[in-house]
Amino acid sequence: MRNNIKILTAISLLVVVMYACSRKATDYESFLDGKEITYPGSAQNVSVLPGKYRLMLQWHPSPDPSVTKYVVYWNNYADSTIVQATTHEPKDTIECLISNLQEYSYTFFINSYDDKGNKSIVTEVDNARAYGSIYQNSLQNRPINIDTPYIVQSNQSDVLLNFLTPDTVNINTVVTYTNTSGATVKENLSADNGGVLLTNYKFGTPVTYQSSYTPKRGAIDTFTTLLPDTVPTIFKYVECSKSLFSALNLPYDIHDNSYGTHIESIWDGSSDIKGYTGDVHGAFCSDGQVPLANHFSIDLGATYNNISRIQEIGRNCCSNPIDFEVWGIADTTNAVSQLAGNDANWKTDVLSKGWTLLTEVVRGDDGQAAVTANFIDNPPPVRYIMIRVLKTSDGGSGTNLSQVTFWYKE
Repeated sequence: MRNNIKILTAISLLVVVMYACSRKATDYESFLDGKEITYPGSAQNVSVLPGKYRLMLQWHPSPDPSVTKYVVYWNNYADSTIVQATTHEPKDTIECLISNLQEYSYTFFINSYDDKGNKSIVTEVDNARAYGSIYQNSLQNRPINIDTPYIVQSNQSDVLLNFLTPDTVNINTVVTYTNTSGATVKENLSADNGGVLLTNYKFGTPVTYQSSYTPKRGAIDTFTTLLPDTVPTIFKYVECSKSLFSALNLPYDIHDNSYGTHIESIWDGSSDIKGYTGDVHGAFCSDGQVPLANHFSIDLGATYNNISRIQEIGRNCCSNPIDFEVWGIADTTNAVSQLAGNDANWKTDVLSKGWTLLTEVVRGDDGQAAVTANFIDNPPPVRYIMIRVLKTSDGGSGTNLSQVTFWYKE
């Protein structure tokens, strides 16, 4: 029995071998229905240019002259579009714009076809992103230089607006302002420039800026921030006209006409550190009869809605103010204190009468050189100024001055 099994096995193997040897090398053609497989040339060097809810695919065409079209598939082959093969020159570019996309990263498949319906090996494009509102909502306007936001030019009519270095994908910032003619002007600030000049700017009017970006270099769409930002209000400093100044002569003001000098000398327009000359052209010198803290007062001759700073110059000697307060008010009616400046209740009294402390200036030098100090932000209207001297350079109660100057913002 065992021998019979061996004989049957041997016969079976012999039959298999004989059948195998009888097959032809071309028998595979029966599976192809007598046709050969042809693969047209594929799309080459595909690149992605992102856009807003759309994107563009670019590639170099196949040099295969049989290629008649390309078919681009996405969404797992659920969507597709056809691009005709208009060239077979590898240096040329085929473009395919795909719209109505979601803000998402897609995978695309590109096949080329010949006129017989043969298709190429697939070219796969991964991480092709379309952008939209999520990206746009993340954008911020190019930052302005807060340390030096603007510089008023020497002609007092133009303003240089300064910005920080932008993000690498920033392409432009539109700055909008009003000029002195009342016209709205738009200036473009490119990413490689640090500032933009506002010509004939109307001071005090709003200046806005809004930036545009691309998701990456070569993108087909530009994205603008949702809203513009506003530059801090731009003012220029205008000197109060000294031709309008006069002495106010409030009670307990330090005495005028001391040693032949006059208080008018401190607004004669001189920028020099004066000495004593005994006349109106020299420094003002009080007689020191009113003890510290003492004060003197000035009628500016006009009411200023945005008075902003003071400059004070001392005498080339002694008794220069090195700690003093500057007070202001628009109307002195029922606002005149009957207390001496060194009275403990003086400050409470003048505050109750409507005076505003604009600034206190504390100097660390001998009080001779010019010193400039800014007033409080958003001061009330001011016509009358009272300067209260708390300390002089030599500790005496006399006060020496060469000049005081005031500016307002326009």
